[in-house]
Amino acid sequence: MPRQKRELNNGPVIQKEKETVAEMIRIYCRKKHHRDELCEECLDLKNYAFKRLSLCRFGEEKSACSNCKVHCYSKTYRKKIKAVMRYAGPWMVLYHPVFSIKHLLKK
Repeated sequence: MPRQKRELNNGPVIQKEKETVAEMIRIYCRKKHHRDELCEECLDLKNYAFKRLSLCRFGEEKSACSNCKVHCYSKTYRKKIKAVMRYAGPWMVLYHPVFSIKHLLKK
């Protein structure tokens, strides 16, 4: 029996989440890897995160990933995104305070 394809989530909540994660990865890559453009590893992580967000089963009702009971990232990528968020989170307060406040309110 063929697997049923899940409809992609591309609503405003998911788009905002993608913007936030892309910015966090950009900050991380710029400061840790000293690159103006995303390196191959960070680009791969961003593409993976975007794919997971598009396929999120909660869609527009999505909470912060750290509060989610369903871990949709593989262990390898989960470890990578945690490192990015742990590092870039404090920088987001300086560079993007609005994103930071909205994220904290979601928790």
